[in-house]
Amino acid sequence: MVEDRKLEVLRAIVQDYVGTQEPVGSKALVERHNLGVSPATIRNDMAALEEEGYIHQPHTSAGRVPTDKGYRLFVDRLASVKPLSQPERRAISNFLEGAVDLDDVVARTVRLLAQLTRQVAIVQYPSLTRSTVRHIELLGLAPSRIMLVLITDTGRVEQRNIETPGDVGETFLADLRARINSVTSGRRFTDVPELLDGLPESFAVDEQPVVRQVIATLLETLAEQTEERIMLGGTANLTRFGHDFPMTIRPVLEALEEQVVLLRLLGEAGESAMMVRIGHENDHEGLSSASVVSVGYGSGGEAVAKLGVVGPTRMDYPGTMGAVRAVARYVGQILAES
Repeated sequence: MVEDRKLEVLRAIVQDYVGTQEPVGSKALVERHNLGVSPATIRNDMAALEEEGYIHQPHTSAGRVPTDKGYRLFVDRLASVKPLSQPERRAISNFLEGAVDLDDVVARTVRLLAQLTRQVAIVQYPSLTRSTVRHIELLGLAPSRIMLVLITDTGRVEQRNIETPGDVGETFLADLRARINSVTSGRRFTDVPELLDGLPESFAVDEQPVVRQVIATLLETLAEQTEERIMLGGTANLTRFGHDFPMTIRPVLEALEEQVVLLRLLGEAGESAMMVRIGHENDHEGLSSASVVSVGYGSGGEAVAKLGVVGPTRMDYPGTMGAVRAVARYVGQILAES
């Protein structure tokens, strides 16, 4: 267990190294931070931190830099993440509120995260399998053709055209639409098949074939295993941190090109807690010199997908975590209002 004083020394080393990009020596700590102890005590604390694996000396006669273990302790002991200023929060809200649909929300979120954190931003699209039904629309396109429109609570829209065995009148279509929505609105996709099980029998015999066809198309839409989608932005930001990657940034770039890796980085959607993976905590070898900060987003307090950033381990963790959390909160509000 690290004593409070040593923890303060570690915090100072992390803050200075993130800010200056240079190894931190005891003299710099004395000059820049009011730690309330003598230089000799600071040197002793640094020696202890090094022995315990929280900092290391990159080369002879140099100061110290944090290790993955040191960054982990720093993050775990953060009293709070850095709050965004009122102008920053207002800018986020205004930028996201201008979105016209889900694709635009995701695209704007990626750009915003990359700009705020100056890292690589990753946003996962909400999955249909984690969604609930907001509304189902049935539109008559022709006497024997219907368009089914499924609108989810996350703003995702799916459309299907249905050829019916006979002509469909507006009165019947309005009745079918009302009955379907009365039992499915606000319900999980997994609940819908059971909810609609006996609906065809409540219609006249000559109407039942059309009802069954509409329900079958709806259930097919709900059951489709749509590919998980990810949007990436700000990859060029990595070029600002070339010296933070021991040999080259190529392994990081290659990892970011793999969709499966990106999904694994974000973790399981549905987890709303902030997740920070540092250096070798990442399973993918190419990301052993990178950190990932991610959090779930969604409406109604339940996460339906995740978003986050990837950058070097020498990261402004309080600021990055604050930005990621704030953007996730605003995205959730936009989805709830859409």
